[in-house]
Amino acid sequence: MRTGIIGTGRIGSTLARILVAAGHQVVLANARGPQTLGPLVAELGRAASAAHPAEAADRAELLVLMLPFERVRGLLPPYAVQDKVLVDATNAFGGPGTPADLGGPGTPADLGGRGSSDLVAEWYPDAQVVKSLNTMHFETLAVAGTAPGERLAHFTAGDDVKAKEIVAGIITDLGFAPVDTGPLHSGGILQQPGGPLFNRPLTEAQALAWISH
Repeated sequence: MRTGIIGTGRIGSTLARILVAAGHQVVLANARGPQTLGPLVAELGRAASAAHPAEAADRAELLVLMLPFERVRGLLPPYAVQDKVLVDATNAFGGPGTPADLGGPGTPADLGGRGSSDLVAEWYPDAQVVKSLNTMHFETLAVAGTAPGERLAHFTAGDDVKAKEIVAGIITDLGFAPVDTGPLHSGGILQQPGGPLFNRPLTEAQALAWISH
């Protein structure tokens, strides 16, 4: 499967590396343009290419958003992700100048009770949005999938069963255990900053026990 990754910071680059290592093709995009991605593409080899965000969406079978949440709205023309699985791996934090009581810098953004993925689905209504791949620190993501011992969990939340199955398959390919947290709203809120599953490495057994409690 060819996966588009928009956002090539530490977490996006890490995802690209482990996807290629697992036999997937990747199309990389960022806000600065494909010409800035030469070193990463060269590192990843023939399985990787670079594009502008809309081109990455067009060329990919599945698209992962791994950029700051505040840049998602208006990033793509809605038709670019029509009928595609769109993985929201963003995290909504308060930005500079945001008062602390509204979610200041480094704290979860105050979205008025809505999940950040609810907003992504509103902005891209024709995509099949799945919340996933956002809860794990990039250093853990880089190595945990191939480490010995029990698999760590990655979570999926969404309203389309088939879309979640596709994302779960990729999580399995990467050496992690997919754990379904439910619908996009309630399951996504569990995963986002301030939620009980954010930045909390759990084994598959621990995650399933938590979900069922």
